[in-house]
Amino acid sequence: MTDNKIAQLFKKQPGRSLNVYFTAGFPELESTTTILQTLQDAGADLVEIGMPYSDPLADGPTIQQSNTVALNNGMSIKKLFEQLNNVRDTVTLPIILMGYLNPVLQFGFENFCREAARVGVDGLIIPDMPLVEYEEEYQAIFEKYNLSAIFLITPQTSEDRIRRIDALTNAFIYMVSTASTTGNTVAGTDSQIEYFKRIQQMNLKNPKLIGFGISDKKSFDLACRYAEGAIIGSAFIKVIQQPTGLQENIRDFIYLIKSGEEIFS
Repeated sequence: MTDNKIAQLFKKQPGRSLNVYFTAGFPELESTTTILQTLQDAGADLVEIGMPYSDPLADGPTIQQSNTVALNNGMSIKKLFEQLNNVRDTVTLPIILMGYLNPVLQFGFENFCREAARVGVDGLIIPDMPLVEYEEEYQAIFEKYNLSAIFLITPQTSEDRIRRIDALTNAFIYMVSTASTTGNTVAGTDSQIEYFKRIQQMNLKNPKLIGFGISDKKSFDLACRYAEGAIIGSAFIKVIQQPTGLQENIRDFIYLIKSGEEIFS
């Protein structure tokens, strides 16, 4: 595989990368490209677009609710690819699609990867895709379309599995900060710090981004001490669900995370 935009980012910027998650079709069906463009303009480093699903197992109530709203708005994988058709005319950020395996299989796995590559997607996160199935059935398709597979690890993941994941990916490792669902806060507990240090000391070949519970500058800074960056999801969903000022709210939020200067009176 040739380097895609994810690999290029980490070569250029080895630390403090901010990956922002939002649900496609939320808060409005046609919000997707506006949010993408505004995130790029505001200084996000990567974008993770969630494909809404009726049963998002790993997600807390905020992201679950955004999934429900997006589905009710009429969002689908087909619609998302339509929205992303011309996005590479203006958006240069690495774009990752995150979703569950069942809707991808219903779309057709190779069809999905072909369409993702066509519209300029760089990587996929499919949390419920078994590693053995990836190796035996899907890896060749990912490589055919130059898509990076991104896998999650948790505090409970064995060292053997982490090293296997490190060998299989060429993007980054998604470090889940806690065993709970998304939306809880990274508090820097002794057990979390011990986990972060343990992974740091494994000297993995891929960069690591910490997600689940990153919600503000304090938790972002903490994550960046132990990894190459962090992923913000639920906290950003709360920003974009405000009734007015979508673009201004996005810019203010990213500025606060990246700069840390208080801009609200």
